[in-house]
Amino acid sequence: MVGQGVTLTYPATRISFGGTTMPNAKGKSKAEAVRDHLSAHPKATARDVADALSQEGFDVDPRYVSQVKSRAKAAKPKTKKRSKTKEATAKSSGHKAKYPRHTLERTLRIPRAILDQNAGRECTEKDSASFVGITYNKGPYALELSSASKFGLLERSSGKIKLTDLAKMILRPQEEGALLKGLRKAILNAPEISDVYEHYRGENLPDEQFFDNALIDKFGIPQDKLTEFKSIFMDSLKYAKLVEKSNGKYRVIDVSGSADVPVDTEARLKKLGKGITVSSEDTCFLVMPFAEPHGTYYDQVYKQAIQKAGLRAVRADAEIFGTGKIMDQVWRGINAAKILVAELTTRNPNVFYELGLAHALRKPVVLVSSNEDDVPFDLHHIRVIYYNITDPFWGAKLIEKIAENILSAIKIPEEAIFKSVEEE
Repeated sequence: MVGQGVTLTYPATRISFGGTTMPNAKGKSKAEAVRDHLSAHPKATARDVADALSQEGFDVDPRYVSQVKSRAKAAKPKTKKRSKTKEATAKSSGHKAKYPRHTLERTLRIPRAILDQNAGRECTEKDSASFVGITYNKGPYALELSSASKFGLLERSSGKIKLTDLAKMILRPQEEGALLKGLRKAILNAPEISDVYEHYRGENLPDEQFFDNALIDKFGIPQDKLTEFKSIFMDSLKYAKLVEKSNGKYRVIDVSGSADVPVDTEARLKKLGKGITVSSEDTCFLVMPFAEPHGTYYDQVYKQAIQKAGLRAVRADAEIFGTGKIMDQVWRGINAAKILVAELTTRNPNVFYELGLAHALRKPVVLVSSNEDDVPFDLHHIRVIYYNITDPFWGAKLIEKIAENILSAIKIPEEAIFKSVEEE
């Protein structure tokens, strides 16, 4: 018996409490009762647990509760701290994609159902699911709605959606060519997909390794979403007939010159020009054949494109350099140039000689050709602009595209500088 005013102290040795496995009237042992209560009330103190269990007929000492809690904590597997690399990977995996998560063809499913089942009238998101014939949910179905909105096919507001004029144009075209025109406008609406399209329009897509690197470094597509993005990008461009197979590569078709499918080239030039300094005294050396018809392209296209990029055009002819040893002047012109543009059509020997000098000097060169066969195999890994003189808008397209690629190459010289096999 402990007298009044006497303090009871316990030795540091382990204390055993009798009857811990003896079940009560409900058939539950004391240990099970403590664990169950702690599971239901993880923040309860030992005294709280003891008091609560005493109401159920259990005689439990608070010290026993503390002992059970300690054992449970010790048995719990330890989680390792994630390294910065793993945290970065997790962060990348959690990247909220800006691009539509469905192909253009797939995203037409909901607008088509609204048009067919509801005469195109505004409806709730839930009703739209019933028109499609599926159950509405805020997971996959909401994601599909978001994709359709990003292509510019739906307008969403406060749980309601309605078709855009673009969706009606695609689903119920009123004139010849309206369907294709609408599909291409949808591509230009889509975040990130439109950026990649506009960057490569008029060019072959790079080989997979270089394309992947560009998507990650230039466009900010997370590595863990590359496969998904490329699949949606390619399927959507094929559906809108904006890509074609050429000599085993995919060439992106340039529709920028047409007013029907506007590409905001001025905005692209302004964006590309950010962060770089270009002076009107900086020169762009033009390497091209002087024979017709290419000789006339200098004033019609190339000079205008170079000036549009903010540089001064220079080419190696008597009018520019005057008399003297022409190759000395060519050498000085290439050396002094900030960047070069080379017209490869017809495989002109002088053009290739001057191009070799430029590459030896590690100068960035924007390559242009109307014929893929005129581009040597060892230059296929460098961006090449292809143009088609049968296209009524070819001149305007080429001016804009050359100006863009000049600024892009000044900003990122690696994409326009020849790399040897050892460097790749």
